[in-house]
Amino acid sequence: MDNSTIENGKTIALISYLTWIGTIIAFIMNGEKRNSFASFHIRQMIGLSLFSFINALFIVKYIGFWVAAIISLVLFVFWMIGFMGAIKGEEKKIPYFADIFQEWFKSIA
Repeated sequence: MDNSTIENGKTIALISYLTWIGTIIAFIMNGEKRNSFASFHIRQMIGLSLFSFINALFIVKYIGFWVAAIISLVLFVFWMIGFMGAIKGEEKKIPYFADIFQEWFKSIA
């Protein structure tokens, strides 16, 4: 990926990591341009937001608070990895799930 693609998509990529509202805003901002760097990070954040939502609604209720707390901590670490990658201008994949998120959400962003 060339530097102009990264520089043009860096702001959108960073916005995508600012809660699920930021992800929606970044998705809308990336709609016309379809910057591949921004799209990569938007897809990762959509996946992390989905997992976080599932954790908050179902894991806490059916499995327990402590399990959900551990999962939340892991999701936060994954979020930090992705966010730091966006800051550095890298397509830094989060462990285990990055390829899955890229496949699942390839038509979205």
